Amino acid sequence: MPRSDLDQSSPLSLWLSHLETLHPQAIDMGLTRVDAVAESLQLKQSSALKIVVGGTNGKGSTCAMLEAILLAAGYKVGLYTSPHLIRYNERIRINGQEASDAQIVRQFAQIDQARGEISLSYFEFSTLAALSAFNEARVDVMIFEVGLGGRLDAVNIVDADCSIITSVDIDHVEYLGDDREQIAWEKAHIFRPGKPAICADPLPPQKIKAYADEIGADLWQFGVDFNYSGDAQQWAFAGREQRRAALAYPALRGVNQLLNASAALAALEALRMQLIVPASSVREGLLRASVPGRMQILPGQPTVILDVAHNPHAAGALAQNLKQMPTTPQAKTYAVVGMFKDKDVEAVISRLVDQVDVWLCADLEGPRALTGQELSGLVKKVLATGSGVTETPHSRRCR
Repeated sequence: MPRSDLDQSSPLSLWLSHLETLHPQAIDMGLTRVDAVAESLQLKQSSALKIVVGGTNGKGSTCAMLEAILLAAGYKVGLYTSPHLIRYNERIRINGQEASDAQIVRQFAQIDQARGEISLSYFEFSTLAALSAFNEARVDVMIFEVGLGGRLDAVNIVDADCSIITSVDIDHVEYLGDDREQIAWEKAHIFRPGKPAICADPLPPQKIKAYADEIGADLWQFGVDFNYSGDAQQWAFAGREQRRAALAYPALRGVNQLLNASAALAALEALRMQLIVPASSVREGLLRASVPGRMQILPGQPTVILDVAHNPHAAGALAQNLKQMPTTPQAKTYAVVGMFKDKDVEAVISRLVDQVDVWLCADLEGPRALTGQELSGLVKKVLATGSGVTETPHSRRCR
């Protein structure tokens, strides 16, 4: 792996360009290399509480709720998520603020120096940088979102005090396979012996429990160990021992947000001996949590919704959300969409087709991207199987 001439004075943009060229594979599953560098930098010795969140969908929302609640409770919190929407700095947050360019570059330079001849991928560099930044800031709690799967994801070098699986569905089939049981087995490897393992999937694959039993993790299952109930005005959480009643609905919109919120509250109950979280902090955190690009409604008219749904499970949730939105008989829903070739594009379109009147298919950049023309052809193929949609205008580029 070539050495870099970059240092702590180099711009973040140059570092990111450099990281993109370092490793022959953008995604290289395995922990040996990244773990060796983490050990070299002594990154795994922090006494901070560590929460690792995996799952097909709902990870980002669950992480955001945990962060907001813990900040409201007065804890110093580090949050690592991926991917970013606009700025790389979004991936690493300390006390609710994005890490600065200088903070990130400082971690990159230290990692580059410590790795020697060890090859690291872009995501591995990022994970180490987050861990290093959190150690440097001396946070009380670290929250990590798994990038892909669990067993061989770089985040799994973190020895979690509590692990959460939000949902299990089909995605990243080239790495995880196309079977829910196999995917569940991969994700369950973020569990740790004797530590709380939260599963919020209402229909969990059997291998979730099988792996938890195998290693002796303390499995909390939705519908068994925790649940929620609600009416039009408020909702309530019920755990093994805790009850949190008269909660306002989360600021995050969407049909699955109470499930995500329940997972976060179950984790906090499981960690109640280490973390004191008053009811007021739960209420404040749920109202403050935000995740750009997840059922995000922009102000003004017409109504514009931003959502990053890119697999059938997420598309189904988006369709339910669209169905529940107030509208008029004359209103039309326009979908501006771009997708990668390695996604289950037809299944995503099928989930949304009854809620969309007009499809605007856009080009994306990169070798994995579908052109707008290719995507338009797939939309028309799905429509031909029997949908009420009559228009499929095609846009070569969306701005």
